[in-house]
Amino acid sequence: MLIPHDTRIALDTVVDLVNTAPETDPPEGERNDGLADIEALYGFARRHRISGVDDLGEKDLRAVHDVRTRFAEIFATRDTRIAAGLVNNLVAAAGTTPQLSNHDGYDWHVHYFAPDASIADHLAADCGMALAFIVVAGEQERLRRCEAPDCRDAFVDLSRNRSRRYCSSRTCGNRLHVAAYRARRREAAG
Repeated sequence: MLIPHDTRIALDTVVDLVNTAPETDPPEGERNDGLADIEALYGFARRHRISGVDDLGEKDLRAVHDVRTRFAEIFATRDTRIAAGLVNNLVAAAGTTPQLSNHDGYDWHVHYFAPDASIADHLAADCGMALAFIVVAGEQERLRRCEAPDCRDAFVDLSRNRSRRYCSSRTCGNRLHVAAYRARRREAAG
């Protein structure tokens, strides 16, 4: 699947945003909210180079939490009609206004949010449109959760044959493969 650079960046951002949510029923241990306060929100904006972020407050934090919840719902559904409705509602509420922009050393690209948009509307519009492209391409099954028993992180499976099972082959995938190898060794030795 060929994904334009801007869409890929937006997909990475939405995955990171969804993965900041605290687990309501964690498999092992408890994961705290990665966006628990305004400082964490500023850090998220810096990491993802979100432009136009100046003064953030509690209202912004609550709005981003709401957007995060709605993105998680899109990852959770396998029904294309439901996903399309969720995406449509999200981008419509953000007041999507596509425009070409070239800022901060980036070549021309499309912004889907108004120049004075809040951070929540920025995320809803840009990331919502990235998810819209995935749904339109018939690739919604690429929006997944890690299959490792102690991890439920979201990820976008960009493998050629849609076979990725873990959020990271270096951590979750490797840990499970090593555990399976050790179990086979114990079984063979016993």
